[in-house]
Amino acid sequence: MQQQKFLDIILPIKDKLYRLAKRILVSNDEAEDAVQEVFLKLWNGREKMKNYKNPEAFAMTMTKNYCLDRLKSKQASNLTIVHNNYQNSENLQRKVEVNEEVEMVFELMKDLPEKQKIIMQMRDVEQYEFSEISQILDINETAIRVSLSRARKTIREQLIKQINYGIN
Repeated sequence: MQQQKFLDIILPIKDKLYRLAKRILVSNDEAEDAVQEVFLKLWNGREKMKNYKNPEAFAMTMTKNYCLDRLKSKQASNLTIVHNNYQNSENLQRKVEVNEEVEMVFELMKDLPEKQKIIMQMRDVEQYEFSEISQILDINETAIRVSLSRARKTIREQLIKQINYGIN
């Protein structure tokens, strides 16, 4: 595979890979390193890429696996999950309120089981279809829907507790 064709396939998904890596790993630097490692592995195996019917799903799977391996490694014993990913809003006051709510959700996501956290990231943040998540994580769609439902229910209950606590 020529360099330009490789870049045409991989560069459009760079941001998705980064956001997934950032969701799983500690920091911007760790996420950038993970994406670079995945790019290097993809480049080294570029001749095999034409055998994959969905290179994006393959790259996402590689990124997820690499990040989970990093978390399990001894070097990563002090990693935590950090995420501040939100677009602009209409007015400043609403933007601050929405940003606080989104940060609360991302903060609550830290406490979810790893599988639920990844599924929620891929579905609610990255907007992947259930079939794509199923292919990437190698889990059937029903299990994904159940995990997502449980994750959302947990987040909703925790948000209600925090909001009610703040009112009293």
